Amino acid sequence: GREGEDRWTEGQTDIISTVEFNHTGELLATGDKGGRVVIFQREPESKTEPFSQGEYNVYSTFQSHEPEFDYLKSLEIEEKINKIRWLPQQNAAHFLLSTNDKTIKLWKVSERDKRPEGYNLKDEEGRIKDISTVTSLQVPVLKPMDLMVEVTPRRVFANAHTYHINSISVNSDYETYMSADDLRINLWNLDITDRSFNIVDIKPANMEDLTEVITAAEFHPHHCNLFVYSSSKGTLRLCDMREAALCDKHSKLFEEPEDPSARSFFSEIISSVSDVKFSHSGRYLLTRDYLTAKVWDLNMESKPLETYQVHDYLRSKLCSLYENDCIFDKFECAWNGADSVIMTGAYNNFFRMFDRNTKRDVTLEASRESSKPRAVLKPRRVCAAGGKRRKDDISVDSLDFTKKILHTAWHPTENIIAIAATNNLYIFQDKLNSEMH
Repeated sequence: GREGEDRWTEGQTDIISTVEFNHTGELLATGDKGGRVVIFQREPESKTEPFSQGEYNVYSTFQSHEPEFDYLKSLEIEEKINKIRWLPQQNAAHFLLSTNDKTIKLWKVSERDKRPEGYNLKDEEGRIKDISTVTSLQVPVLKPMDLMVEVTPRRVFANAHTYHINSISVNSDYETYMSADDLRINLWNLDITDRSFNIVDIKPANMEDLTEVITAAEFHPHHCNLFVYSSSKGTLRLCDMREAALCDKHSKLFEEPEDPSARSFFSEIISSVSDVKFSHSGRYLLTRDYLTAKVWDLNMESKPLETYQVHDYLRSKLCSLYENDCIFDKFECAWNGADSVIMTGAYNNFFRMFDRNTKRDVTLEASRESSKPRAVLKPRRVCAAGGKRRKDDISVDSLDFTKKILHTAWHPTENIIAIAATNNLYIFQDKLNSEMH
């Protein structure tokens, strides 16, 4: 596991707000509340210890966004990084998109290990020489130097969102990407910053008629014309850009009919979808709402294929979770590389894994103890209030709701997971749990 660094920073600017592996899994990027992006790189496996898996070490840190002020609306625009998305690698450099509430930026991450020396018109310090002293011409040469990672902003995509951006997603055509806010989704070309194309607009003519907002959006991994977006009403809409320029009419609507007997004051809040992810195969959708994770088959709109209870013991606690605002927490979810296991976070620094084939599930904890090298993660159990307790069970009443795991990521091909627990990033690898594999 890795530790967070400057934990004393005022205003908790080092709280991690997004975690994302690149397409090979060699790099892992995190964004934080202070607008910083930290990139970790996996070290090559050592020859002397063939079984030692490459560890992730800090590769580069840079300030992606600064706090801004919108003078027209008298609003402060936070620097917090909402999402990071990597572009597939096409040459030696890496590119990533990062976004705060309003502005998306494209960054180039490249390495330099040589520097030019022997300029004719500049001296070694880079000062311009007096031309009258230049009597002969020399050919500059490239000399080796210590490896330097350079991060440069290549594009800034601004002024396209009235509301807060919650998602960005790169299309499989590698030329376009989309950004979604509460009411609209825009399509961008990666090379064009001064205009975007509005593909979804759910803003009612009269804002008093507003009944739902967009909570997340993602492109299909293989079909560049398909994308999905989720809503605060618990619905998923699959849209096809070939059908119409403005995708307000969805192609498919995925919605679970409500059970009238289970209806309560909190029904609508807890059915809001906080995250949606296509499986790597493109056949399934994984969604997360407050209490459950669901897997949907793209060919079946009427109900989810699978429903997993993340922390059902909280069902009786919704009142107090509403009072302390936890009920509005937005948990993300992730697929493993084979689409056979799903992962999502919970409270008390717990995270959950569900094996779709064996139907086994496990609760694990991201903590200092479990992050010591070669430490094995112990499964945890929570027992509902008044229930029978076993030796190591944790009672619901002793859960710490300030320690929440909202952001998780799974390596695209291996059993390596990244877990953001407030301002600590934990990386667990190899056999996660003998029960799961």
